[in-house]
Amino acid sequence: MRIALFPGTFDPITLGHVDIIDRALPLFDKLIVGIGRNANKKPMFSEEERLHWILETYRGNDKVSALVYEGLTVDACNKVGAGFILRGIRYVSDFEYEKAIADMNRSIEHNIETIFLTCSPQFTSVASTLVRDVYRNGGNVRQFLPNAVQRSIYPAK
Repeated sequence: MRIALFPGTFDPITLGHVDIIDRALPLFDKLIVGIGRNANKKPMFSEEERLHWILETYRGNDKVSALVYEGLTVDACNKVGAGFILRGIRYVSDFEYEKAIADMNRSIEHNIETIFLTCSPQFTSVASTLVRDVYRNGGNVRQFLPNAVQRSIYPAK
């Protein structure tokens, strides 16, 4: 069974993330979205919210699940039986950074392969960091977010 872990903070999950997940689904039997706890990052949204948004976005799709993990991504892969790490690439600079991480992961756990997917052109500038900044400053970020996130952060009046 081909199982992939798509690690990130997903703070919040964006349409860029959804694009990568949707395009990766034909490649794997199961795709697990892994919300990594990062001591160096202070998320805007709670783990519970982020987990709910992912599960809600993919409700009805048995190939997608989500979890929160701490520690090394390769250790999380081993716990869930994932032989692949999925990463999205927006820019060349992303590739250089991600390749270094992939090389380190392969050094630690040689049986886990990292797969890179480039994002679709319309999502190149969609980064959670930018979305949070716009939202924090009162801007409208609906166009960058899946419906589950929109409903949550822009409740009906």
